[in-house]
Amino acid sequence: MKLHFKLLVPMLCLGMLISCTTSSTKNPQVSIDSISKSAVLSQKEFQKSIDGKNTDLYILKNKNGVEAAFTNYGARIISLKVPNQHGVQTDVVVGFSSVDQYIKSTEPYFGSTIGRYGNRIAKGKFILDGTSYSLSINNGVNSLHGGKKGFQDVVWDTNQINEQSIAFSYLSKDMEEGYPGNLKVKVIYNLTDSNELKISYEATTDRKTVVNLTNHAFFNLNGEGSGTILNHQLQINSNLYTPVDSTLIPIGKHESVTKTPFDFRKFSAIGKRITDEHEQLKNGKGYDHNYVLNNQNGNQMLHAASVEGDKSGIIMEVFTIEPGLQFYSGNFMQSKNTFKGGSKDDFRTAFCLETQHFPDSPNQPNFPSTVLNPGILYNTRSIYKFSIKK
Repeated sequence: MKLHFKLLVPMLCLGMLISCTTSSTKNPQVSIDSISKSAVLSQKEFQKSIDGKNTDLYILKNKNGVEAAFTNYGARIISLKVPNQHGVQTDVVVGFSSVDQYIKSTEPYFGSTIGRYGNRIAKGKFILDGTSYSLSINNGVNSLHGGKKGFQDVVWDTNQINEQSIAFSYLSKDMEEGYPGNLKVKVIYNLTDSNELKISYEATTDRKTVVNLTNHAFFNLNGEGSGTILNHQLQINSNLYTPVDSTLIPIGKHESVTKTPFDFRKFSAIGKRITDEHEQLKNGKGYDHNYVLNNQNGNQMLHAASVEGDKSGIIMEVFTIEPGLQFYSGNFMQSKNTFKGGSKDDFRTAFCLETQHFPDSPNQPNFPSTVLNPGILYNTRSIYKFSIKK
């Protein structure tokens, strides 16, 4: 009996140790922490010299524990951690853990400030006051998001105003990527105690030009690496959208969303109609279209869209003074890049809601103008607000 007892004691201790270890690995907080900023974002990995300017990592926090990380390479947002319905911090913006990964990525726009012109310009050409301008061609036959070296690929000057605000500034020189005028640009991110990420854009020029600035954050409200976004519930405050040709250039008119897969006036799963037989879905390989927002007048901040994560209960509301919203359903994500937490950028595992003026506006006289004159301040604002489903 004594022999059996001596064997039993260490076996019980070992069993208790295994049990404790196993239960701790099942703790969801441990899993979340494994992809949190403290585990994967190293400031050293964001410190690099590019074109003679230094890059770095910057953190904003509010009183609720919401945390956003940025780099001045592309004036981009790297991560945004908000609480889910269980109170667990969830990173809802996909991104990388180093500047080098952003440089080498096959998708250059993750989280970045887009300019000088967000979205596409047909064949990279437009006419302004009788002068024809030719832009860099980088998307088939068109110019996309500012050209071959848009604002996502430059190092911005940085001023961290306080723990909740940061400003990035950049001088885009005359004829950079083919655009006229020396354009001075400032982007200010403000993380409020209402769990809002406010983005303000300002620009001035010394020569008549066109400008359309936006942010290209890729969101997954269930958390980076959590899988498809097709079960997210989406609502867009829009009766009309701008149909496109096979190269994703608007054909110049507005069409009603009524009785089409583009009707998100009431909450609907992103994937519910994404495979419908519809010419526009074929052109975009899914959703990659500009929505004409209701009641936008260029001055008042109005609701544009809401999205709900089906697993997390996280709700994101989008507000803007812009007339348009580009909804992109991650159709060109190809599993070629590895995110912060080790997951791949798999097909449709993130979506974008880019506040904007319309694509190809310089060539579309019926669209709201994107012309900026000397002496006039370009000033636009958007908000991404986060809450929990009740």
